Amino acid sequence: MARGSPADPLKVIGIDDWAWRRNHRYASIICNLERRRIVTLLPDREPATAQAWLAAHPTISVVAHDRGGGYGEATAKALPHAVQVADRWHLRENAGRAFLDAVRNRCARYASSSARPRSIPSC
Repeated sequence: MARGSPADPLKVIGIDDWAWRRNHRYASIICNLERRRIVTLLPDREPATAQAWLAAHPTISVVAHDRGGGYGEATAKALPHAVQVADRWHLRENAGRAFLDAVRNRCARYASSSARPRSIPSC
């Protein structure tokens, strides 16, 4: 059974920023998440650029992106019917960061207190 041709309408995509040259020039990358293929590279990471590209692809029903506001805002304006989800990488990154922040905060509180607990208190 064929997996579909490159001309098949897009349904589920991921969009994120990436660097043409780190600390100098950034762009946006759009991937077809069903086929696991790059669809296009946008010349910048401006919400207006992403919005224009998304508006030209009304068959898209799911957009995965980071939790930053730019791509979410562009999606909401261009494809109000589309479901927006956080992509796996950003979910893991955000969860890991939140866990480490919680551990650091707890350790800092114990380090600053004169009384050391005999066991690890429950949260």
